[in-house]
Amino acid sequence: METRAQRRRLWYGLGAYILCDALCVGMGMGVPIFCILLGLPLGWLVVQRILPRDMPLARALGRVLAYAALAAAITLVGMALLWLPFARVLFIPGYDLVETGIPMILYEPRASTIGWVVLMVVISPFLQMLTALFGAHLALLWSHRRDGLPARP
Repeated sequence: METRAQRRRLWYGLGAYILCDALCVGMGMGVPIFCILLGLPLGWLVVQRILPRDMPLARALGRVLAYAALAAAITLVGMALLWLPFARVLFIPGYDLVETGIPMILYEPRASTIGWVVLMVVISPFLQMLTALFGAHLALLWSHRRDGLPARP
């Protein structure tokens, strides 16, 4: 059972994460490369600071997955608010998609624009979730190397 102070600390941490995520989006000028990299310290901090030390490993891995998914959902909402309004240019007839500044990654302007929006809105938050899981697993391995074998659930 969580106490009121633990819940408050979790909400403060969530607010701090949203602020850091917005800062990372701004540093990348809308491209969430720094948000993806933010997943590594996030996973590490979840294991080292948020999870109790005596939590069984299976339950800890489930909580890590939930926190990583929450972080990815926050980034997904931010990217959707940022990039989906831009996607309406796909429906303007005669709009010059080459002049938008989007990289032509698929050799055709319409396909490249669609691919770029999918990359920003869907794939980038997923990559952030993967880096958060990687950071958390590194922290679990580091703490178990130092403390001995984990307790079985």
